[in-house]
Amino acid sequence: METTSQTTSRAVAQDTAAESGQQFPSARRTVDGYLLAPFPWYGLDEAFTGPRWLMQVGTAADGAVEHGSIGHGDEPSVRSESTEDREKFAVVVTVAANPSRRSADGTGLLEATSVSSAAWLAGVGLLTFTWPGQMDHSLRDDWLEQQTETAWALADDLAGAAWSTLSLPVDGVPTPFHYRESEFGWVLAGSTQAGVHVGAYGRGMSAYGLGFAVIKDISAYA
Repeated sequence: METTSQTTSRAVAQDTAAESGQQFPSARRTVDGYLLAPFPWYGLDEAFTGPRWLMQVGTAADGAVEHGSIGHGDEPSVRSESTEDREKFAVVVTVAANPSRRSADGTGLLEATSVSSAAWLAGVGLLTFTWPGQMDHSLRDDWLEQQTETAWALADDLAGAAWSTLSLPVDGVPTPFHYRESEFGWVLAGSTQAGVHVGAYGRGMSAYGLGFAVIKDISAYA
């Protein structure tokens, strides 16, 4: 059974694809949802001095915030031949560490979130800004659905050959991450001592020099 986070993110991926390359509408960038989260948000640490911007949060059926993303660098549009070499960005995804629990309507169980959840959300996030150059617009949704399933299969096999390990600082502490590259960009995922899972994806910025830290005041992004 998919978690609510996975279902929400699938919808986000499809909505973003439908925007046909336009940037996120400003209406999605309000800080309100972030302020409702019962867990800390993560972003790149202070070594990154470029622009930072809100993206969106994902919620459970009962409205509880379960995950969300913070962007760094250039605000990406869907990849095209004219933008792929220019855009340099990294997006950090924070996922609440939830145990297996009953769904809001009490009819079933939602799977526990894990590093795989962060890896899947990051993989889908990268896909929302990816469009093979020669693909017809009418095929975009089918391609996105197929690649989303592939991203889930990869995230569900973090010990597989598609992933390598990478140590990056989280709140100043060296932390192991699962890391993979593709023709579209890179994806990584790991866990923090603060009790949340962190995923990230990007293009044009090397993952090897990144560090992550708790965002002290998310309201400053408003």
